[in-house]
Amino acid sequence: MALHLEIVTPEKKIFSDTVGNVYLPGADGELGILDGHAALVTALQPGELRYEKNGQTVSMAIGTGFAEVTEHRVNVLTDLAADADQIDEAKVEAAMKRAEEQLAGISHDNDAEEVAHLQAIIAKSMAQLRLKRRNHN
Repeated sequence: MALHLEIVTPEKKIFSDTVGNVYLPGADGELGILDGHAALVTALQPGELRYEKNGQTVSMAIGTGFAEVTEHRVNVLTDLAADADQIDEAKVEAAMKRAEEQLAGISHDNDAEEVAHLQAIIAKSMAQLRLKRRNHN
């Protein structure tokens, strides 16, 4: 059998195909998934999702979300999924800078929800920039 990977964002289905393996940025570290993996559901943190297709490794920046793994399937539900070509480095840097400036100007005690939101923006921006810059070199 082969491993079927499906990546979905709130806007659309990003990817759906058979792959050799999948690496996910889980909440407790990177997870490697091969065909026949034990079933699990895990939270995802912003980072890099990689999969192998036809002998090539494909990388995407993903945001927060969840992954559901069954014996022959990986379903990824995330709020962001972009390959390096889709990432506008200048826009991502500007969004990260705005979030960092806002974070520096708010009370961390009274605005916990806003702090978490801004930290998530920064983490997703960093994931995108790492992927984009690594592909430049």
